[in-house]
Amino acid sequence: MRNPDCPSRDALDRLGGKWSVLIILTLASGTYRFSALRDEVTGITAKVLTANLRDLERDGLVTRTVYAEVPPRTEYSLTPLGGSLIEPFLAIREWAETHTVEIHRHRTTHDRAASTAHCDQAM
Repeated sequence: MRNPDCPSRDALDRLGGKWSVLIILTLASGTYRFSALRDEVTGITAKVLTANLRDLERDGLVTRTVYAEVPPRTEYSLTPLGGSLIEPFLAIREWAETHTVEIHRHRTTHDRAASTAHCDQAM
């Protein structure tokens, strides 16, 4: 994995993206139309959601179904491969929720120390 040419790094880059985990965890509860998915994944723009969905579809994690209706209806759902990520992503989410306060405490301590060190260097 340390080798930049290692194929698993490409998959980790995709799965480690800011929005991939949120999209996959949202789709874990079922099929979504684009606008409903955008509403559920708060903070994501339509452009970024589109790009992420295309990448996830390309990697075989998400399926896109277009219905020939007026207006056209498009739905997104997890493939079996995408569904295999639910358990590890739920474990990561649980870990994050358990340790959020501790992480923020460490950040605050670190930032204060860095700020103080910066002030000391300026003198």
